Amino acid sequence: MKKFNIYDNLEYSQEKVLISVMFDDEIRKEIRIVFSKNQIMKDHKTKFPIIVELVEGSIDFGIEEQVYTLKKGDIIALEGDIMHNLKANENSIVRLSLSKNDNTNRVKGVLKL
Repeated sequence: MKKFNIYDNLEYSQEKVLISVMFDDEIRKEIRIVFSKNQIMKDHKTKFPIIVELVEGSIDFGIEEQVYTLKKGDIIALEGDIMHNLKANENSIVRLSLSKNDNTNRVKGVLKL
């Protein structure tokens, strides 16, 4: 058994979006992304499908030319190869579920773009 509480050791940084790998094994890849208000993840994509769940706060989730405002509890399933971006409207927590074929380091690399 593995356990992770999405609220444990939670901090908001004004300097950067914070990423924590919750699980990364042969079965699952789950990441917690913590945004302070107005922080962004620029346009990016992956060749694999993802699932984005907003645990706290509010974000604008841009998919190609459309922007969707997500609130606590909203979940988006996105196919691979689709350009997207995120902007926090307030302090927010996102749970990102990756394909087991994807790489958690890729997500960290998005912040360096």
